[in-house]
Amino acid sequence: MALAKKPVNGMKDILPEEMQVRDYVMGVIKETYRSFGFTPIETPCMENIGNLSNKQGGENEKLIFKVLKRGEKLNLEAAQTEEDVVDFGMRYDLTVPLARFYSNNSNRLPAPFKALQMGNVWRADRPQRGRYRQFMQCDIDILGEPSNLAEIELILATTTTLGRIGFKNFQIRINERRILKAMAAYSGFPEESYDTVFIILDKMDKIGLEGVAEELEKSGFGKGEIEKYLGLFRTMEDKKDVAEGVSWLAGQLGDFLEEEVAANLREIAACVENTKEAEFDLVFDPTLVRGMSYYTGTIFEIAMPEFGGSCGGGGRYDKMVGKFTGNDVPACGFSIGFERIILLLLESGFQVPGQSEKVAYLIEKNYPGDKLAQVTAQAQQERKAGKQVLVARMNKNKKFQKEKLAAEGYTEIKEFFNRD
Repeated sequence: MALAKKPVNGMKDILPEEMQVRDYVMGVIKETYRSFGFTPIETPCMENIGNLSNKQGGENEKLIFKVLKRGEKLNLEAAQTEEDVVDFGMRYDLTVPLARFYSNNSNRLPAPFKALQMGNVWRADRPQRGRYRQFMQCDIDILGEPSNLAEIELILATTTTLGRIGFKNFQIRINERRILKAMAAYSGFPEESYDTVFIILDKMDKIGLEGVAEELEKSGFGKGEIEKYLGLFRTMEDKKDVAEGVSWLAGQLGDFLEEEVAANLREIAACVENTKEAEFDLVFDPTLVRGMSYYTGTIFEIAMPEFGGSCGGGGRYDKMVGKFTGNDVPACGFSIGFERIILLLLESGFQVPGQSEKVAYLIEKNYPGDKLAQVTAQAQQERKAGKQVLVARMNKNKKFQKEKLAAEGYTEIKEFFNRD
């Protein structure tokens, strides 16, 4: 029976040519983030189910791969609820594990703490282009820094990294959760309905203004509230500059929006624009929501024209650590959509730069042992000189074998026969 070649349950095998690109990109990411003072850490792939289901992960909490209790702890006959049979879950992101990690180890960590995490996460999601049920996340977070220096450093580190990988002309879309709430309050929505309003607003890029209006009306909101709310977005469609857009909106909202919030966003934008290394645009997007309910302040997202959607994002989450310790700790993070970045590179025909020369030694099947030692010694010398050397036996179909090696980047193929 032939083995399946398609992704297994939304989880894919990674072939050597893709792995080379992934290794290169991971190297650039780690090197760049370290230059900004971020320190690598690692957390387990499984977390206590209570940590993952604490109503901070938004829709992702519905996508958890849950793990049954084991041994004597698992009593199916007496079980009445899911809690009776489940105690762990596969992590759906790296932020919740980081908060737990920090709450357990903060006395051994510097303040502020700049964390770098790269690892697989799992979501029982519908697989699609650039989205799998198992995928790599790449996060940087700053814990213990209450000022907007955290946002500035995160945006600069992330955009510098993307620029060094080779991306240009992308966007960093920025907004503030307190601006979202101020706009909703100004429009007359009751505070208890904000989450519903934001979930619908988050669909703006897919269904447009009229679609948002229709869904808000279906959810029971009045036409007056809806028109006042969407009128703000209509007026702001051409106000992408952060300083201009935030200042105009602050003037419209008046007392509903604290001046400190508007000034904070303007300051972040000015500092990033004056010190950025990569080629990108920082734009104000009042429709940006970010689905996670744990965000408390600034939020941002990477928009890539080539992908047609988000390739990463993040924001400030000052209340999450407090869920573990009882004491809130200022925190802010940014995540690169690693799988989508790799997809774009592969589709563009990206070649890993600076690779060492690749040489293949093909040895005849009945090559004598004394001569074989000489060949392997020669290969060792070439490896010391910095070359990649593959030593392999010749296949019967040598022509096909050499074609495959050439396709893998072997620029020189040496053949060794017994008669030599």
